[in-house]
Amino acid sequence: KLTSLALQPVVTPELVQGRVHLKCAYSRPSSKPPLQYSVVWSRLSTPGKREQIQRDTTLQSFSYVEMNGVNLKLGDTVFCTVTAFTRDTSEQQSLPEESKGFYAGIKFLPESLQIAEDGKEHVLTILSTVPIACPGHDDSCKITLQLSTKDLDSQLLGPPDIALSACQVDLLQAPCSESSCAGATLTVTAVTDFAEDGNRISRIRAEPVGQRDLLWRTYTPKDVKVTVRDLPTGNCYSFTDPHIITFDGWRYDNYKIGTFLLSQSVSRAFEVHVRQWDCGGHRSATACNCGVAAR
Repeated sequence: KLTSLALQPVVTPELVQGRVHLKCAYSRPSSKPPLQYSVVWSRLSTPGKREQIQRDTTLQSFSYVEMNGVNLKLGDTVFCTVTAFTRDTSEQQSLPEESKGFYAGIKFLPESLQIAEDGKEHVLTILSTVPIACPGHDDSCKITLQLSTKDLDSQLLGPPDIALSACQVDLLQAPCSESSCAGATLTVTAVTDFAEDGNRISRIRAEPVGQRDLLWRTYTPKDVKVTVRDLPTGNCYSFTDPHIITFDGWRYDNYKIGTFLLSQSVSRAFEVHVRQWDCGGHRSATACNCGVAAR
């Protein structure tokens, strides 16, 4: 047998004649007689299950396999295993060398989120590890992903647990670089529901829409898990004629007539105004809340 030749196979994505392919490239050591290469493509479609999808014998230092949506689909993790042998006899072989797994599909960074009901925005990046093909001559060199959220505690009534900055994103065709061939970003914010309902779990789903290409039409990326941490909610009150209790528990009365700023946030555009009117008559100087406005 030949010793290990340090072939170092690597799987990368490419567009070949407008269709998505994966390329297995490896080092070709100088040798006499010249070497041939056996390239075995396999995929890990479910955890722990590996299946062979293609075998090539070539004199070149690379091999291609097409992602056609049937034998090789988005969502698969793909490997190539390379063995070198002499052209004269296939019995004299090198030790097989396997590439690292290449995940073909949509990736989210980070893969999961842990956020709190504090109004902060968290950036979520969506990447395609395969290039975007252009099936037509129109403005179709993109993949549109429809975004939605699902609260796993959906049996409870109330507002959603998370809010997204966009309902859909476009992944535009771009040169592949550092495991990314297209990308988009959005922000995720936990909704403050003013209820002590404990930590909640939601999921973000991205689905390709309007695709004629079988490769994308049959693909649904994995959901992003979002854990929302419940935070204690502050309360302030203005009631009866009117007695006021602030967020920090300070109590006072305001018997004046007019429009007043009851609460104003220093971190975001939020404020509450109240309007007070005379309700005591001639016997007492008393005002009552008669209107409220919030923004």
